[in-house]
Amino acid sequence: MNEYYYELKITPNKYYELFLDLLMSLSEDALEELDGSIIIRSEEELDEIITGIEYFTKELATTLDNEITCETSLEKIENQNWIQKYKDSIEPVVCGKFYIHPSWYEPKEDKINILIDPALAFGSGHHETTSSCLDAISSYVKSGDTLIDVGTGSGILAIAATKLGAICDICDTDSQATENAVINFTSNDVVPNNAWTGSAVISKEKYDFVVANIVADVLIMIHKDLKKVLKDGGILILSGILENYEDKVLKKFEEFEVIERIAKNEWRTLVLKGKNN
Repeated sequence: MNEYYYELKITPNKYYELFLDLLMSLSEDALEELDGSIIIRSEEELDEIITGIEYFTKELATTLDNEITCETSLEKIENQNWIQKYKDSIEPVVCGKFYIHPSWYEPKEDKINILIDPALAFGSGHHETTSSCLDAISSYVKSGDTLIDVGTGSGILAIAATKLGAICDICDTDSQATENAVINFTSNDVVPNNAWTGSAVISKEKYDFVVANIVADVLIMIHKDLKKVLKDGGILILSGILENYEDKVLKKFEEFEVIERIAKNEWRTLVLKGKNN
């Protein structure tokens, strides 16, 4: 990697597409389009491209429209190791019994370790809703319990429960999230009992625990599905709830006993226990 790279910004006042076509023919480097400007970044000097733009602008003005102009600005920028900077920005986090860490950190001997590299699917333990769910799982889930993680995302909550000895199913309406969750299970030397793309009600089972860290509006929308797959006397762990939506969610679960509220900043996690019939 060179010590510096060059960034050229081109802003024509007219005929944007013509200038874009020109730059695509002049440069093999990637182009970025941004608010009427075109940006080229290269480790090679870009003086010849500026000369070509100036000549092209002059010819267009002569041929088509004498009001055509094109502003150019060139910067020489120090290269940085962006991968290392990104890694340095991701810190491990302790949630209850668990130590959540990316692959470039060593595990802790006195914690249950969960390896999660941040990816497109949510859930690395840093957000208040994820850490609150992990706190609840630490407190309530025990070996032999059955659990379904609805909207599993990265799979972190089900991985945590599995490491406590629970038997866990996972589902998500996003196939990419489901696939990523299964990969994360493998990275942690555990496997989900079942995994599928779709809703909770695809399952024919009933569970001791139903965990759903989604958003309040979705929790309200799928409240019947969550209840349907919960055993009598089972526990719901609901999260992704902003403080001012808590009452709306609770109205849909008014037959449940609130055994714990976990508040972190503006976010709320509800631990609800069903009635034994």
